Amino acid sequence: MTRESVQWYVDTALVKMLGRAEDLGDELLSTRPDVEGANSVYALVVHCCGVMERWGGEAIAGRTISRDRASEFTATGTLAQLEELVAAQRRRWVDDLAGFDPGAAPRGPAPRDDGDPEVITQEFVALHVVEELFQHLGHVDLTVDLLRS
Repeated sequence: MTRESVQWYVDTALVKMLGRAEDLGDELLSTRPDVEGANSVYALVVHCCGVMERWGGEAIAGRTISRDRASEFTATGTLAQLEELVAAQRRRWVDDLAGFDPGAAPRGPAPRDDGDPEVITQEFVALHVVEELFQHLGHVDLTVDLLRS
């Protein structure tokens, strides 16, 4: 997988998430649907930025990051704030992937889960980010549908 391919998938997911956030507007953006364990669209997108920072910044680029994962799920704000956050995270992601070498080992920690391949590569990490973004895009879609019904 090329850096350009990874970027296309990441950009596609981010654009779709922001489009759905726009569908809700500021009034519902930080609202959780009445479903146990559900998150707001704002929180889901903030979490996706955290995923990009952790896996792109730390695992692929080797930057030391500080992440409060729990606070991602309680984050609230406006559409303008969310758009600004996503734009900033996208710029960091592009910078983090500047030296992307699909077959090389990650430059930072990339913990393995049961079922992961024996050898973790930068390509595996990038695909993990794509997987997470599209999984959460599905959550965003469901959340918007629930809040709009």
